[in-house]
Amino acid sequence: MTTERDYFARLAAGTFSLQRCGDCQRAVFFPRIICPHCGGEHLKWTDTAGAGEVYSTTVVRRKPDAGGDYNVALIHLDEGVQLMSCVVGMPPAEVRIGMRVKARIEEERVVFALEAGQ
Repeated sequence: MTTERDYFARLAAGTFSLQRCGDCQRAVFFPRIICPHCGGEHLKWTDTAGAGEVYSTTVVRRKPDAGGDYNVALIHLDEGVQLMSCVVGMPPAEVRIGMRVKARIEEERVVFALEAGQ
């Protein structure tokens, strides 16, 4: 199984995982076979809490009959990796840089919502 297929199989099973390098101990995302930080080949899957913050955000404008506006955000996870996703559960234009968010899996993809208490 390729690392990408393994990642999506984990999502399908309801688990959001990152790889961690056994050589340099850094988290890796998007799944790879060689660590982009040190070149190590000892990558292992680890579950993530999925907590992080909005690093960058934009609103994609669409006509209402095309589904309306939606948010695209770059999320910086506490583990040190970044991924492109969206923040759900609030109007797209209200998403702000620095907001604390938490990952959840919807339709076999990772999306983010505000952390409890915000």
